[in-house]
Order: sequence, then structure tokens, then C-alpha cells
Amino acid sequence: MPLLLVAAVLAGVGTALYPPWGSSSSSDSGSAAELKVRYRNDAAAAATAAKPWLEIVNTSKKPIALSDVVLRYYFTADDTSAYGSNCVQTYVGCSNVTQRTGALDDPAPTASHYLEVGFTAGAGSLAPGKSTEAIGLQLYRLDHKALNQKNDRSFDAEAGHFTESKLVTAYLKGALAWGEEPGGAKAPSAGPAAAAPAGVLFDSFHYTGADDPALAANGWQARTGEGGPGIRNTWSAAGISFPADAKAQEGQALQLRVTTDGTKQGTRQSELQNTKAGFFTGTLAARIYFSDKPTSGRGGDHINESFFAISPNHASSKYSELDYEYMPNGGWGAPGPRLDTTSWGGNKQGDQVTRATKQRFQGWHTLMITALDGKVTYSMDGRELFSSRGKGFPRERMGIHFSTWLVDLPFKGPRTWDMRVDWVYGQAGRAVPLAEVQKAADGFHGAGTHYVNTLPKP
Repeated sequence: MPLLLVAAVLAGVGTALYPPWGSSSSSDSGSAAELKVRYRNDAAAAATAAKPWLEIVNTSKKPIALSDVVLRYYFTADDTSAYGSNCVQTYVGCSNVTQRTGALDDPAPTASHYLEVGFTAGAGSLAPGKSTEAIGLQLYRLDHKALNQKNDRSFDAEAGHFTESKLVTAYLKGALAWGEEPGGAKAPSAGPAAAAPAGVLFDSFHYTGADDPALAANGWQARTGEGGPGIRNTWSAAGISFPADAKAQEGQALQLRVTTDGTKQGTRQSELQNTKAGFFTGTLAARIYFSDKPTSGRGGDHINESFFAISPNHASSKYSELDYEYMPNGGWGAPGPRLDTTSWGGNKQGDQVTRATKQRFQGWHTLMITALDGKVTYSMDGRELFSSRGKGFPRERMGIHFSTWLVDLPFKGPRTWDMRVDWVYGQAGRAVPLAEVQKAADGFHGAGTHYVNTLPKP
């Protein structure tokens, strides 16, 4: 029980009571069912995200592979908005939890859609009489408008602590094993997802905002500290969001926004950073949207749209940094458009090797960095842009960063710039070609795997 309470506090869910699963008052406690599902609610009926916590209990006399289990949480779509979801906390690891939203062929009065939760082979098995303990989930609209959960079949505003719920269904090897299906429901047909291979990072940026507990749990944080580059001390979490995007593979992307009125006081820059990722050598890739023009206001700024890996400690004797910096209007005294690719083998001027590609890159592109066998290679959409040996090869693990910032403030007036990221992928110790990177990303998207991190621990 203490561990569960600690996990609940970490996920921002308070210290609600968590009675032993066998103490439920359900009249079905003597059932011969192989599985039971327990549910707890952690959100008001009107909220920007539903927050169901689920627990699976093995009531059989044999171990059950979690990859054979699928759960469905039923809800009513409020209008035509698409929905997203993420995993906040579970001891089996959110990397081993898959999620999909689907629509019922024949909607019931309180159930037009469902959140389907599955498990990869990496989740392991559940021994007889044991439970998964709490699995914290979030369900939200991609337009981030408030949900109306009062007409959601599986929602229970009174479920402040875990209790058995027949309104959440469980399937074992495709057959209904627990709960009451609404009309029009069909059993899941997809097979179990494979466990993520070792040494992989993937994130499709399914989050509700910069304050999403799942974002922090996965090692990401919005920069709000002091310092440069660009307009110093103007970093803000306000520019980090996760809007719907029809051009993103799962309909949602990370957005980094810069706003300014031409003064330092009126400027806000954005950076999302992950020091937990620990990339060292191998392949790092991201699908990124570069903007040549502002979303609103006058153009012409020396805007810098960046994707890079960098040592957490800038004073480290093994300081390493691998950069993409896109400047459609130029910067640093050089005209644009230009895409700078730079490798740093120290933190002083002159410790870097760099190459500028002088052309426009408005739109979506897959950027890759490969660092292996003493060579660093930068490529875009499968085309090599720059490579170097020796100076600039990584000497220690680096965090992964995305940022948008202004080199200077050339004129007054309000304007807004946006950069977007669809997904990020990393593979430790291997040079992975673009086709294989895209195949891996497609596989994670298809399986409903939003986040994976099996990179070696620092």
C-alpha cells in the first residue's frame, strides 16, 4: 500500500484510499472469471482530460500473459473532435502499454467510442491472485476543449477509490473475460504488440500540455530558466503545446511557439528538453515542420528553429553537442535561408565543425543524426548534408532538445512563429537508414505505442 500511495502522489492524484482487491463489495466476487477490473476516477465530470485509473486482477489459478489482455473504457464523443490518450504511471512501464481510440459500429446511448488499452510482451505476466496495481491513463480531445463525462458509460464520479467496475471490459485472447459490453461492441481483433527492442527511444508527443504529468514522467520539461541563446532570459512554458495536426501521423504534434512585440519584455521563446533520454552513439531522428513565415504578423525575423543533442553539464570536460539550426531569414551576420549542421567537441568557440546548407526547407522533413565509429553524419529525408570525423564526435551522453528562438529583435510589432515536431526516434549503437527509421515509427503508431525508452541507463 505505501508504494501505491507514493505512485499516486507522483502522478498528482492525491492520497485516495486503495483497499486490497479482495475486499471489493461487488456481488460477483465469487465469480469464476479469470480476470477482474477495478477502476478509480481522478477527474471531475467537466475536465480537459479524463483520468481513469485501472487495475487488472488475475482471479484464475494460472499465470496470464498481459500481452493477451485488452481493456476497453467506454465514452461518448462530445462532437466530431478526435481524441488522444497517454499513460501516466504503471509498474509494468508505460513503454509496455498500448492505447487506441475507436468507434462502436452501433453506438449505445452512453458509449459511442472506447479507449482500448493493451500490453506488449515486455509487460510480462500476472501470477494467480496478483494484480497489475494502478495503471494511470489520460483521455482528452485533440482540440483540448473540456470533456463532458456525465454521459460516458465507464465514468463514475463517485469512484474515489478502487472498486470493481463491470462498465470497463476486459478481453483475454480476444474473448470477453470481464464486464458488460455496450450494444454494438465487437471483441478486439489485433494481436499482442511485440516488446520494444533494447536501445530504442520513441515519442509521438501525445500530451495535454506543458503541465501534463506524463510529459514529466517521460523526462521532458519546458525550459523556463535564464540564459541564451537568442533573447536571453525569455524562455517560457507558455509556447509549448500539443495541437491537432492533420499532417502528423497520429493527428497530434508538439508545437514550439515564439511570440514577440519587438521588445525583450514582450518576447517569449520556447524549448522542450529531455535530459533523461541519454543519447550517446547511434541514430537520432525526428520529423519536424520548419516555418519560413510567421503564423501571424510581419516576417523577416532572424528566427532559429533547432533540433539538437547536448551535454546536460555545459562545463563538462567531455562536453558534446550535435545541432540542426534552421534560419530561413539568416542570422549571426549571415544571410538566409540556411540550415546549419554543427558538431561540438568542447564548449569554446573553435571546438566545433560546421556546414551551412543554403536553401529553403519550409514544410515537413525527417532529420537524422548518425554518430558511429568516430563519424557524425547529418541527413534530411535520406539526403546526406554533412559528415565529419574526429572533432565533434560525442564523448558523453546527451539530452534531446527542440527549440525556437530569435537571434535578435530587428523591428517592433507583434508576431508569432511556430515550429512543430511529429515524433522523435533514437537507436543506440546502430546506424539506421531512413527507411528503417520510418518503418519503426510506423510500427509504433500502428500498435498504439505512444512512448518507448529502452535506451541504456546512464
